Amino acid sequence: MKLFLLTALTMCAFAANSILNRLAVESGASDPAGFAVVRVFFGALVLSALVYARGANLPLCNKRRFVGSGSLSLYMIGFSVAYLTLDAGLGALILFGVVQITMFAAGALTGSAPTGRQISGAGIALVGLAYVLWPSGAVRVDPVGASLMTAAGIGWAIYSIAGRSEPDALSGTAANFVVALPATGLALLALGGDWQMTAAGYGLAALSGGVTSGLGYALWYRVLPQLAPAVAAIVQLSVPIIAIAAGVILLGEVTSPRLLLGAGLVLGGIALAVMRVNRG
Repeated sequence: MKLFLLTALTMCAFAANSILNRLAVESGASDPAGFAVVRVFFGALVLSALVYARGANLPLCNKRRFVGSGSLSLYMIGFSVAYLTLDAGLGALILFGVVQITMFAAGALTGSAPTGRQISGAGIALVGLAYVLWPSGAVRVDPVGASLMTAAGIGWAIYSIAGRSEPDALSGTAANFVVALPATGLALLALGGDWQMTAAGYGLAALSGGVTSGLGYALWYRVLPQLAPAVAAIVQLSVPIIAIAAGVILLGEVTSPRLLLGAGLVLGGIALAVMRVNRG
């Protein structure tokens, strides 16, 4: 029961990041670049304080930081900028659809030969994503925003895969945030990012960085080793549903039958690909 509650709390934190980012950017309280940098800064600040409070050190020079901080920066940049044009629920759907497909492909490339059921499930998920992203009058998807969220999904998938081998979840997450901070800032400046932050923008970014990102990711690193790979993939499927519901309730976003059907295909296909069949 404890593992279930911790995992459920982590999924809610992931969904909250979509809501906070979309709320800050859409309202004009923050620009995407500023939100991403402040988010990483407060994540690094809160996590580092917790690490030092327990008398530990940050493993900044560990070889894991290259993959961990790099994938975190890719995720943060793509995630923040994509929400200029994507609704919270749609963005989460693209993000976690890409995450699962990427993790499925990584498993296949590392020697886990896919079964027919896994191939079928991945195919259904891809059809669902294509259905949602295909231009139509019902659901308009900005191709640049979708591409950025796809990059973010690949970054998060790599981050999750790397996290399974992290010996200390809190210290590893804190070090990733610290190392990712300058990389994220420099990348966004190179892309021409502006700095237009209001007090509300700083507050939303700080909440996203210190709580729903920093503590949420540390919690995810903690529960990952206790979850089978298939289970770890399945539980993340709840995030788009949570984000879509929260977007409708909190942000007044509008769903459509096309979006709901596409979400069902994505979630159903990925579930088919990763679930184990119990034979009695």
